[in-house]
Amino acid sequence: MKKRKAILIELITLGIILSSFIMASCSSTADTDKLSAYFFNAGKADACVISDGEHTVMIDTGESTLAADIVSYFTQNKITKLDCLIITHFDKDHVGSASAVIENIDVDTVFQSNSPKESEYYTAYLNALESKSITPVTVSGDYDFTLGDMVFSINGPETVYEKNESNNSSLITSLFYGDTSFIFMGDAQNDRLKDFIAQNSTTYDFVKIPYHGNFQKQLDDLLESITPTYAVITSSEEEIEEEDMTNLLDEMGIKYYLTRAGDITVTSDKTKITVTQ
Repeated sequence: MKKRKAILIELITLGIILSSFIMASCSSTADTDKLSAYFFNAGKADACVISDGEHTVMIDTGESTLAADIVSYFTQNKITKLDCLIITHFDKDHVGSASAVIENIDVDTVFQSNSPKESEYYTAYLNALESKSITPVTVSGDYDFTLGDMVFSINGPETVYEKNESNNSSLITSLFYGDTSFIFMGDAQNDRLKDFIAQNSTTYDFVKIPYHGNFQKQLDDLLESITPTYAVITSSEEEIEEEDMTNLLDEMGIKYYLTRAGDITVTSDKTKITVTQ
């Protein structure tokens, strides 16, 4: 009788342990069912890594001086592959560390804009692509793809702009994750913004402000078109965002964060967005 009782107690104890394990496993899975967008404190430059735990995308790579920080971030977060690298345009503060990224991690697909800009950084980027046998995709119009639960749409210019050609060639990337939405504007300036606004019918929860917070006359219309709740500005202590820009964000009730104040992480659980710095 005592033996049966002991066995019964052991079975009950085992059941409790298994139940606890299953609940912990379910909790762990739920906790990883999130998207994160990590913005480097990269000075007046853009570098953002987006991941849902299974797939990883990088938008721009900052200047060449950021390369070690990017590689360190990949190592610390056990990122061994990029599903895609998006180079919005070829200014050095966006493509500067692209060669180091391509050389140090497997990259499945590279998306680029339609306006080459000769420089040592652009040449290093091309050489890195060649060394890895990667043929980049030049985006004109819309290019859509899905990675897990992340739905991307890259909008590329369909023309070559006479004014501010490099910045206006910026790829504009939309990301939809559950009920939440993000848009990354590169360095798009007035002509590009005007064309984008004319065709846009989508609102977003989050925006990466174009052109490092330099104020432009089309920004008012852009923000009215996309109606974001949160914004990130990539600026530096030496070249800070313009006051007219931050005043506009304040007037529209948009909560903004500055990379010059530190790295920024934006997370989504498919229903809401949280920003930490």
